[in-house]
Amino acid sequence: MGWKTIYNDRLVTADQAVQQIKSGNRISVSHAAGEPSFLIETLVANRQAYRDVEIVHMLPMGKCEYVKPGMELHFRHNSIFVGAKTRQAVAEGSADFTPCYFHQIPYLWSRTLPLDAALIHVSPPDEHGYCSLGVSVDYTKHAAEQAKIVITQVNSHMPRTLGNSFIHVSQMDFIVEHDEPLITLPPPKITDVEKAIGENCASLVRDGDCLQLGIGAIPDAVLLFLKGKKDLGIHTEMFSDGVVELAEAGIINNSKKNFHKDQMLATFLMGTQRLYDFVNNNPMVSMHPASYTNDPFIAGRNDNLVSINSCVQVDLLGQVCSESVGTTQISAVGGQVDFVRAAAISNGGRSIIAMPSTAMGGKVSKIVNILDEGAAVTTNRYDVEYIVTEHGVANLKYRSVRDRARMLIDIAHPDFRDELNEAFEKRFRKTQ
Repeated sequence: MGWKTIYNDRLVTADQAVQQIKSGNRISVSHAAGEPSFLIETLVANRQAYRDVEIVHMLPMGKCEYVKPGMELHFRHNSIFVGAKTRQAVAEGSADFTPCYFHQIPYLWSRTLPLDAALIHVSPPDEHGYCSLGVSVDYTKHAAEQAKIVITQVNSHMPRTLGNSFIHVSQMDFIVEHDEPLITLPPPKITDVEKAIGENCASLVRDGDCLQLGIGAIPDAVLLFLKGKKDLGIHTEMFSDGVVELAEAGIINNSKKNFHKDQMLATFLMGTQRLYDFVNNNPMVSMHPASYTNDPFIAGRNDNLVSINSCVQVDLLGQVCSESVGTTQISAVGGQVDFVRAAAISNGGRSIIAMPSTAMGGKVSKIVNILDEGAAVTTNRYDVEYIVTEHGVANLKYRSVRDRARMLIDIAHPDFRDELNEAFEKRFRKTQ
């Protein structure tokens, strides 16, 4: 049977597709900008048909109506990465949070959270019947391979990304055609503080380095100060529009990479339409599941891997909290620890945790004596290397706790150095 026959036989309406989901089922949905919005909206519209359907995913970028008050009988969200629209539900206990390293999510599906259904979002099939997972390969490919039922939204707006990003129509059980623009993420506003942080981070980047970048104003600010560099490469969990500018300028060309030479590796993407247009059918961009891109032993095969991520707090021991404010979960580990460890494995690698020195409009220091009560340690003090603020750079690797504390105080905001020095004297008051 040809793939076109299979495709046509499995075409259904969205209502027919979501009817395959039963009460008590566990389902995953594609990640971030790859969210199959039409399928999710149809699922929510049919909520009266369900009781206790568990919805599992990482960063949400859609409406997230299934966590709103009144949905408790029908849906329960289990978050692997808490986002702005799901924080309240997690904080109130009407949704759950499951800690998991990004590269290990396939084990989550196979060992702890087996999936009854996967809702995925793909490009139209090519001449061989293969659809691309586009901007969300990450855990989505594994979910499609492991779920009992695969329900697919086929969307002509989904870019056809290359690499290990394809799924054949024969692997889909129910196919819904619905075209709609992808969710976009506008570029962040970059302040003078982020610019100073970006310049400090860029001072640690050398020509020919391979970069892993997180998301937000700080990574984008770093990219602003790399325009004088040459022959940079990318092996990351995700990238956004800032990388596109440097690639189009030839600054990022991947020519010095010793692993996947001439290619930018990523597992998901989110940004503006410019980004989605850039990655469409672009041989420079190679998308892979997070079990590959984020595996420290695989990413660490890149020489001179520079990992750049941000955080919420750092204490004087060098412990990094990147996912909670006290006991309130606001995000998750993402790929931070995956790449901190990959950079440690890499020949010539460096890992950077960058942050503004203050929060809440300058009212609180992000360098603290002790992490807030209940705060999660995301990157432990044995893994941490460079800490960067707008006031400087501290290399904590292989330094004593006393030296670490002094170095961190030196890059704290001046308004808080006196109280940090006082805390230092009480904590490390032994004769030197």
